[in-house]
Order: sequence, then structure tokens, then C-alpha cells
Amino acid sequence: MARYIGPACKLCRREGEKLFLKGDRCYTDKCAFDRRPYPSGQHGQRRIKVTEYGIRLREKQKVRRIYGILERQFRKYFAEADRVKGVTGENLLSLLERRMDNVCYRLGFAATRADGRQLVRHGHVLVNGKPVSIPSFLVKKGDKITIHERSRELGRVKISVEGVDRRGVPEWLELDKGGLVGTVRDNPVREAITLPIKEQLIVEFYSR
Repeated sequence: MARYIGPACKLCRREGEKLFLKGDRCYTDKCAFDRRPYPSGQHGQRRIKVTEYGIRLREKQKVRRIYGILERQFRKYFAEADRVKGVTGENLLSLLERRMDNVCYRLGFAATRADGRQLVRHGHVLVNGKPVSIPSFLVKKGDKITIHERSRELGRVKISVEGVDRRGVPEWLELDKGGLVGTVRDNPVREAITLPIKEQLIVEFYSR
């Protein structure tokens, strides 16, 4: 699956808020958004009139960029969220949170979701003792996520786990820092997802 490989900070500036795509850098004074909180380019600082369509589009783009997903795959997630029972917007966020690359980020195995994607792709992650190399793999209640034995000495994994205290582990996950073991306690509910997302705007965007 294709992925965005351009400047991450440009995405935060375009959306007008921090998306924390650069890990620890986003918490320092080196953060590009703190220094220039407006879209990049020659006309980035001009005043733009935002339409109702534009508001919904920007919310959809923001969520796509937070989770590192391109449009075609995001549409598939929305279609699945709309198909199953429950509130479509909440179903969508639950599906995105259960992605393997996001779970690695939430557990602190990776500093960013992009790092989590690479961690999974390179075969460092096991689910219930079996290797998983697909970033879009969806975890379910009861799954145990561990780091491969040969990968446990990687400094990046240890550093990321030590820094997880900054953002915390969501209540639907459980982390054993010493053993580098994560457990899916339950499927994520909307109250456990603290991201500044207005999912109803995304539903309205695709329902127009």
C-alpha cells in the first residue's frame, strides 16, 4: 500500500494544529508548527474563507493524516464502519485505532505511527506469538502484542516505551513495560479516544 513520504510538518501546518507526526520533536521548540502555524507556501498567511464543505474536508484530511492513510483505504474503512451496527463515526475511529501500526504507537513500541508502520513491516512485532507484517492488521479483544526476541535489544523500542508516560496508554490497552508485552483489553470506545476529532463531520462529508 502506498504511503505519504513528504515533509510531515507541512501536514500539521496545513491542518492548522499539531498532529504529532514527528514524535518527541513535536514537544520541543524545534516544532515547525510552533514557529510557523500557517500553511506553507507563498500564500500560506493569506486569509481564506472556509465553506461548509471545506470544514468537513479538512476534518477528513486531518484524520487521514493522523493515521497515515491514503484516500482509497480510508474510504474502505468508512464503508466498513457504515456497514456494521452502531454509530458510523465511532465505528470508523474504532477501526483506525485497532490498526497494528497505531497499536504499536499507543503501546509505546514506536515514537510515531510511521515508526510503528516500519516496525511492523520489518517483522519486529508478534501477535499471539505469530509474526505480523501488515500495518493495517486489526487487533481484537484478548490479543497479545509482543516484540520479537531478536528485536528486543533495539534502542528505539526501549526509548519509545520509556517515553510512553508522556501521552499514556489508552484504557483499552494494557502494557507490561518490562516484558514489552501489550494486551488488548477491549475494543476501543469513543470515550477512550482523546484525539481532537469531530467524526460526525467526516460522516457528513461522505454522505453529501
